[in-house]
Amino acid sequence: MLTRTDHFQRSDRIVSSRWHFFTEPTFPEHQTESRFRFAALDEVRLLANGLLQLGQSLRDFVQNTKSQIKDIFQKLNIFDKSFYQLSVLASEIKEEEEELKKTTVILKANNEEIKSLSLEINSKVEDIIKERKHLRRQVGGLEEKLSGLSQSLLLAEQVAEISTLKEIILAQEKSITDLLKAVKEQTEQLNNQRTKIRGLENKFNSAHIQETDENLDRNHQSNSLSGYLPYFTSDGSFSSDLPKDCGDVFSRGQKSSGLYAIKPHESQPFLVKCEFTEEGVFTVIQHRHDGSVDFDQPWEKYEDGFGDFSSEFWLGLKKIYAVAHQGHSLLHVQIEDWRKEKHFMLYQYILEDAAFNYTIHLKLQTGESSSALDEHIGYRFSTKDHNDGNNDDPNCAQDYTGGWWFSFCGDINLNGKCIQSRPRKKGTHWKPGRGTTSFKASKISIRHLTKPQTP
Repeated sequence: MLTRTDHFQRSDRIVSSRWHFFTEPTFPEHQTESRFRFAALDEVRLLANGLLQLGQSLRDFVQNTKSQIKDIFQKLNIFDKSFYQLSVLASEIKEEEEELKKTTVILKANNEEIKSLSLEINSKVEDIIKERKHLRRQVGGLEEKLSGLSQSLLLAEQVAEISTLKEIILAQEKSITDLLKAVKEQTEQLNNQRTKIRGLENKFNSAHIQETDENLDRNHQSNSLSGYLPYFTSDGSFSSDLPKDCGDVFSRGQKSSGLYAIKPHESQPFLVKCEFTEEGVFTVIQHRHDGSVDFDQPWEKYEDGFGDFSSEFWLGLKKIYAVAHQGHSLLHVQIEDWRKEKHFMLYQYILEDAAFNYTIHLKLQTGESSSALDEHIGYRFSTKDHNDGNNDDPNCAQDYTGGWWFSFCGDINLNGKCIQSRPRKKGTHWKPGRGTTSFKASKISIRHLTKPQTP
């Protein structure tokens, strides 16, 4: 296939040849014009053929690119399924570890009781053995007396004493035999308990090592937004020691923005993106900038979260509520339009739980005014498959892409498609009071305060 450079070089040679022929004085004028016309047609044909070949090459390239993209999406789906299976397996291992811990505590307590009982039995056995030796000495003395009195009649008191001593000796021997048998049984039980404890400790250590390896593997994977974390951290400590939010992370001495594990009150631990700037400490709950993540997701996805921390993501309504429910925070909204002009708003807010479809109440504190959100009282979150009908038009979530706290349809939607052209209602947009603005980037964060403020 001829490249564009080959066409130009060939055209230059044709033009040079034409110029050479034009300067020779031997050709008549009408022949020179005819030669120019045929040369121009040849040049056009060459260019046309080159363009056709270039178009065919571009079409083949586009088809190959589409096939590669399709393969990548299939691999990503396989990766998501594998990651979910690993998460389920980690949860099962965590539950087994809890049971093993409880069983280990019980076995250790039984082990202590068995040890104390064994020591007590050994002490009693030693006392019985001493008493047995003493009785044997007494019996030996009586036997000597009996041998000395064998030729004479025995007194009635001596006969009774001998019979009593024999009964005592027999009883003591039976007690000693029973005690020795009990000691043997206790020793066997103690050995069995020790064997079980060793097995449980080995199993616990193996499970803990496996979970640690999985945590390390997850740390080396991408920044994909995952579900909840296990109850043990990679160093073996309980997750109850984790900070409750990014404000707590900052107060513990962390000054670099990034991903941190937190555990809000009455919630399982999970990862969040913390930003520490001169303006304050923020937990990012939504970030969009290039349209690489599809935000037209169902209700379940908006509850659990989706996307990638390193690109675009939605933290998830459950996790957002867990952070917001702790109070002492403001809602920070930052958007950038297609002219690269940035706008920001800071709200006092209250977010209700899932029973009320995560109803939000807002009051503008600082920033650019928006008539739709200056006083946003009690609008519920809706998606295309979970529309609560907040407003006059109950089909906002179906007519508009993405999930959002829809008020009047078309006023605000930060989770629509990232498109600059119409139809505007399918894209991300904001109505700041002087007309609707379409934008290409947004970031919604929870700003943590050092002192409580009431909306």
